Amino acid sequence: MFAHGDIETTTRPAMTYSPNDLIKLTNCRLALGDNLIPGDLWICASTGKIIDQQTVFYEQTIRPSSVHDLGGRILAPGLIDVQLNGGWGFDFSVPTERAQDFKDGVEMVNRQLIKTGVTSYLPTIISSKNDVYEKNLPFLSQPKDRNPTSGAESLGAHCEGPFLNPFKNGIHNKSVLQPPVNGISSLASVYGAANLRPETIAMITLAPEQPGALSAISELSKLGIISSGGHSNATYREMWHAVSSGVTMVTHMFNAMEQPHHRSPGIFGILGAQEGLKRPYYGIIADDIHVHPSFVRVAHGAHPEGTILVTDAMRMLGLPDGIYEWTNGERIKKTGGKLTLGEGDTIAGSSVTLVECLKNFVNWTGVSVAEGIKTVTETPAKMLGIEDRKGTLRPGADADLVVLNEAVGGDGQLMLTVEKVYKFGAEVYNAGDKARL
Repeated sequence: MFAHGDIETTTRPAMTYSPNDLIKLTNCRLALGDNLIPGDLWICASTGKIIDQQTVFYEQTIRPSSVHDLGGRILAPGLIDVQLNGGWGFDFSVPTERAQDFKDGVEMVNRQLIKTGVTSYLPTIISSKNDVYEKNLPFLSQPKDRNPTSGAESLGAHCEGPFLNPFKNGIHNKSVLQPPVNGISSLASVYGAANLRPETIAMITLAPEQPGALSAISELSKLGIISSGGHSNATYREMWHAVSSGVTMVTHMFNAMEQPHHRSPGIFGILGAQEGLKRPYYGIIADDIHVHPSFVRVAHGAHPEGTILVTDAMRMLGLPDGIYEWTNGERIKKTGGKLTLGEGDTIAGSSVTLVECLKNFVNWTGVSVAEGIKTVTETPAKMLGIEDRKGTLRPGADADLVVLNEAVGGDGQLMLTVEKVYKFGAEVYNAGDKARL
């Protein structure tokens, strides 16, 4: 039971702490379930974990040596973005001449990204030639250390393609798209067999109606790699079979897929499935460009437990408006948060932050702020199977935390801003201290 804003305790082996290791975050509203509950949170600087404050205080009679007063602000788990293509001028899908330059670019994105409240993410490579995966994937794998000063942490890469439907390619280059005709062998030949492990590739987006896709999906499940349906013309029945074979996620719902019809609901219809099927999670881009607010409400109403907000942000995130060179001699135009391919109307990802999507989502759906926070913390963690250590404030989880300031604008709309960020128990960003990271 929760009491007086304390975190629910669990039985775990006792650990002896030193007061110098302990930090108390006080005078805050904890994002717990569907509510914001006034209370405190204790974290351990040496382990980088959230700790059971009642056990430490009452059984070990230890008090923290450091107390941070958060001024009544929201304290939530660090945000998780499962679809990020790059940012601040760097693209995860474009190799550099020198491997060190690519490594430096990833590290730069990590340091910038954490300032937006995102502490963990899936760096995303869109459909590319085989050599791109060979060169880039090793730098996008899960890190082996727990260094808070490194910034946001990769949870493994998201390979979006190239096993997509060419009729729903979006901005993906059709020349590199292919069906996985030989199942998992096709994937191994493209990504590299050594990369087919969840530490390197956490998730793969593929069109489930393509030849060989169902076989590949089944094998990926055995490897612990998540299969997501996307860039697809799959019918409701085809998607049903895909979920039965192991698909647990849908990539950017409504975008790059057949739109729902009352007699042919397509991929979207799987959110209403009631045929003994475990409905998949689904990403949705709440940037007010990719999906109309009314459809965001419809999707969330159909399957609220599966809603995961994503940015699908491109390297133009954090850059000024203008025309930017992209792959294959093409260009992307940035106008505010809107990205379009060349001078056309084809949407080319986004350039918004995840906290902006969260703010929009809460305003559009009318859910509580705490309910909204779940779509960028608890729910993506569950989808990734890491809810014991990410996306939660429970003892034993990583002390990846974000402090949010909540306000109401003159138009009556909610505003959310990132005030502080903690990574593995260390304060790595403070809006009032621009020198950090």
